[in-house]
Amino acid sequence: MRSEPVSGVRPALLRWARESAHLSILEVAAKLKKDAAEIEAWENGSAAPSYPQLERLAYELYKRPLALFFLPEPPDEPSPRTEFRTLPEHDIDALDRHTVLLIRKARAFQMALHELFAGRTPAEAPLWRTVRLSATDAVAEQANRIREALGVSLAEQKSWRDDDEALKRWRSAIEGAGIFVFKNTFKQKTISGLCLSNTEFPVIMVNNSTTKTRQIFSLLHEVAHVLFQRNSISTFDQRTIEGLPPVDRAIERYCNAVAAEVLVPLSDFRNETRSWTGTIESMDDRRFAALAERYQVSRAVVLRRFLDEGRVSVDFYQRKTDAWDAQQKPSGAGGNYYATQNVYLSERFLNEVVIRYARRQLTRDEAADFIGVAPRTFSRFEDIVLRKGAA
Repeated sequence: MRSEPVSGVRPALLRWARESAHLSILEVAAKLKKDAAEIEAWENGSAAPSYPQLERLAYELYKRPLALFFLPEPPDEPSPRTEFRTLPEHDIDALDRHTVLLIRKARAFQMALHELFAGRTPAEAPLWRTVRLSATDAVAEQANRIREALGVSLAEQKSWRDDDEALKRWRSAIEGAGIFVFKNTFKQKTISGLCLSNTEFPVIMVNNSTTKTRQIFSLLHEVAHVLFQRNSISTFDQRTIEGLPPVDRAIERYCNAVAAEVLVPLSDFRNETRSWTGTIESMDDRRFAALAERYQVSRAVVLRRFLDEGRVSVDFYQRKTDAWDAQQKPSGAGGNYYATQNVYLSERFLNEVVIRYARRQLTRDEAADFIGVAPRTFSRFEDIVLRKGAA
């Protein structure tokens, strides 16, 4: 019965998972509404959690696949300090517990992809093997190579009806090139996204609590990091770039420049703004908004192009983007839990899991574990994928 203790659970794994999630026994007990003595008993082996309790520990509290608790010993996994070596010490120390859990979740997805696809990318022409970035290369040339590899023309981009379609199209093109894109709501609001580089399964996770146009820029920024073959945690505040070591600062600036050039090619931008006379800094915000809508990007990206052209000052750019950021309304996937989780998951990843489950190549428990949900809820995700395929 589901209420009976689960046999085979390793007490050392329970303790390791709790400690690596930066939770105390008292905190876990409070979240599960149990006595601390019961949690201690699970961790010393004198008792064991039931299956529903183990599911909550795995999926809600520790953000771990359920199968992990049956391993003979804890996996050897890098800490954020070793995984993101290019970040300054104070930035690593500033990562809150939720961000650390999201990094771990992204890594778990990466491991699941490796297992699901038997260690080889399913992409016919992986983007990171087609385009390799160097901070000394011409930005426009490299951005054009990325756009061509993704198969997104500027004419097509300008035809998209809104930022929602733009985000979906960019995400689909990037996934088609072998980079798996996940989303989540970052409680640490200053973080725009992160990426984990890999020779076969690079993963990007974008902050879903921001506007869709901001997510689009974050997505292309992280793609540039993948093409540098570097792990990255990116923030909204561009002033933090100045605190980076010279080499890392140059790469961060280059990633911003590449993302801006992919989204708003400077040659086309010059044609669009050739008739703009007078001082750009005195322009009405509506003119920036109209231009941003043409490319389906944020006003900040448009203003960055003017900054690149030397037509606005750094101080004006920072003040204006700060003001616009304060006006932004966050994006969201609605109040339905399953719809939200569907948006968070890589579409290509989720489709593959559902297909293999339908072919009986995966059990329900295995399929649920891949996407990090309880088995009893997997059918809801299956329904979403099948309805989308039938649409």
